[in-house]
Amino acid sequence: MAPVRDREGYWGQPTSTLEWCEENYAISYYIAEFWNTLSNLIFILPPIYGAIQTYKDGLEKRYLAAYLCLTGMEGLGSWCFHMTLKYEMQLLDELPMIYSCCVFVYCLYECFKHKNTVNYPLLFLLITYSFVVTIVYLNLKEPVFHQIMYGTLVSIIVLRSVYIVLWVYPWLRGLGYTSLTVFLMGFFLWNVDNIFCDKLRALREQLPPLVGAVTQFHAWWHILTGLGSYLHILLSLYTRTLFLKHRPKVKFVFGIWPVLLVEPPKKL
Repeated sequence: MAPVRDREGYWGQPTSTLEWCEENYAISYYIAEFWNTLSNLIFILPPIYGAIQTYKDGLEKRYLAAYLCLTGMEGLGSWCFHMTLKYEMQLLDELPMIYSCCVFVYCLYECFKHKNTVNYPLLFLLITYSFVVTIVYLNLKEPVFHQIMYGTLVSIIVLRSVYIVLWVYPWLRGLGYTSLTVFLMGFFLWNVDNIFCDKLRALREQLPPLVGAVTQFHAWWHILTGLGSYLHILLSLYTRTLFLKHRPKVKFVFGIWPVLLVEPPKKL
C-alpha cells in the first residue's frame, strides 16, 4: 500500500482552525478522520444506556441531562467535526464541551441537597460562564482560549470529586480515582499526538493499517475521556443516591461496562 497522506474527500478542504494528526480521508472518502470519528461512539452509545436506566429509576432530571449532554453534545458534535473538519462543526464539538462540563459541575455541587430544588445562583453563574466563553471564542477563534476555559471547569470538577472521595464517601475512592486516572491518561495521549505528530505519521507509513490505527492517539483521547466522563457521572449519581439514602449498586453490562442501578430507600 502506498504511503498514506492527506487527501481530498467528500467534505472538501478543511476550514477548521484545528487539524489533528490522523491523515485526512485515508480510510473513507466520506470521513475526513476515520478513527477520530469512530472513537466517538464511546461518547454516544453507553450514555444512552445510562440515560435510559436513570429514567427507569426515576432519578433527578439533571442526571438524565448529564448523560444526554455526553451523547448529544460531546459525542455527536465531535463526530461531525472529525468527519468533516469544517469550522461550523468544530464549534459544534468545542462549545458543547463547555456546556456539558457546566452540567457536570451543577450535578456534582448539588449532591448534598435534601430536596430537588434549583440552585439559581449557581445556575446563573454557569450560564453566564457558558455565554461569555461562547462570545469570546466566536470572536477570538483561539483554540488555546477554549482549552483553558474547558480545563478550568475540569479542575473544578476534580477538586469537588476529590473532596467527596476523601472526606464524605471514602469507599468511592476506587471509582473517583479510576475516573480521574483514565481522563489523565487520555490527556497525556492527546499531548503525545500533538507533539510527536510527524514521527507518528512516519511510523504509520511503515506499519500495516490496523496496527498503525493503534497509534491514533487522538482517538484514544476520545475513548479514555469518554470513559472517564461516563465514570464521573456515575460517581456523581452514586454520591447523590447515597445521600438520599437510596441503595445504589453498580452492575456490569456484558461483564465489562458499569451501569448504576438504584433501588428506593427502605420504608420503615
